[in-house]
Amino acid sequence: MGLKDTKVYIAGHRGMVGAAIWRRLEKEGYQQLIGMSSSELDLRNQADVMDFFEQVRPAIVLDAAARVGGILANNDYPYQFLMENLQIQNNLIDAAFKHDVSKFIFLGSSCIYPKLAKQPLKEEYLLTSALESTNEWYAIAKIAGVKSCEAIKKQYQKDYLALMPTNLYGPYDNFDLKTSHVLPAMIRKFHEAKLNGHLPVKLWGSGKPMREFLHVDDLAAAVQFAMEGNFQESLYNVGTGKDLTIKDLAITIQKIVGHKGDLVWDVQKPDGTPRKLLDVSKIKDEGWKASIDLEDGIAETYEWFKDHIDQLKEVRIS
Repeated sequence: MGLKDTKVYIAGHRGMVGAAIWRRLEKEGYQQLIGMSSSELDLRNQADVMDFFEQVRPAIVLDAAARVGGILANNDYPYQFLMENLQIQNNLIDAAFKHDVSKFIFLGSSCIYPKLAKQPLKEEYLLTSALESTNEWYAIAKIAGVKSCEAIKKQYQKDYLALMPTNLYGPYDNFDLKTSHVLPAMIRKFHEAKLNGHLPVKLWGSGKPMREFLHVDDLAAAVQFAMEGNFQESLYNVGTGKDLTIKDLAITIQKIVGHKGDLVWDVQKPDGTPRKLLDVSKIKDEGWKASIDLEDGIAETYEWFKDHIDQLKEVRIS
């Protein structure tokens, strides 16, 4: 049986990342993709996850399931961001290990690295100094997932690895202004301001921090590449290797959306980490690099947003 005929379970297949991986693998000819909605399988419930693995027996697991959000959501719901992410990933990793899953790919976030680490961020900078306080709850959970995969690889020589993407964007992103990340929030703000007579747009912070952005379809390509390859390490950064200021991002999105009003920066709001550029040399050495240009990706995402704005649900954390 070839790899494309094996059972591949994509946890979180309805989220932005999971949906992109599903689209990618389906297009590439994978025949046995498995996905369960949160109503069908609560990944926070250990017994239910164990039962699922016992019944389905996937050969490969791609973990794109997580409770996610921006600075505001992380600040307001620290316990949920820590505990629910720990529950989800621990249940998946342990069930995969106990049911002899041959390959497990854990997806994290660049926020696992220290706030003031030297740039660009190398994988070995993990746990060398303090995290950014506004999202340390999510970061601590993700670090635990990275270390769980590393421990299984070290102790049992299983092919468990973690991919750490930079800031992601693309179709099926979260555009809720209360819980979204910076890029989709800007798309929505500029779009609504344009529709309302090009009103001024107020944005958080100074605009000086620098950020790197990766289209979710590029991440999906990296996941497939890692899944089909034989990576020697347990942790790899995934990004473009290029960044820009939040102010430049705002100007770029404003131009793409066609908003003609003023930009106002609320400097009383936190900036977050000053810079988060990933060193992507390790995955580049394995043979993979990003291919989607940022402006092209934002333009495509804006078109998707306009096509789906009526169906977008407001995300709430209870």
